[in-house]
Amino acid sequence: MVKLTVRERESIQEAVRRFRKLVERSGIKKEMRKREFFEKPSETNRRARLRAERRTKRNRLLGV
Repeated sequence: MVKLTVRERESIQEAVRRFRKLVERSGIKKEMRKREFFEKPSETNRRARLRAERRTKRNRLLGV
């Protein structure tokens, strides 16, 4: 949970900017996008497999 206390002499725009940064850093925005639509477990597994394949291909090309 993100909590923000508005500082003394801080404008609303600055507080909103700080709040957005806190939300972005905490990963709430990313989690919301991920949960926006239901995704079947098979799709999740497929995406994870493709990500792993890309990672191994990239590592092989870079010689890591």
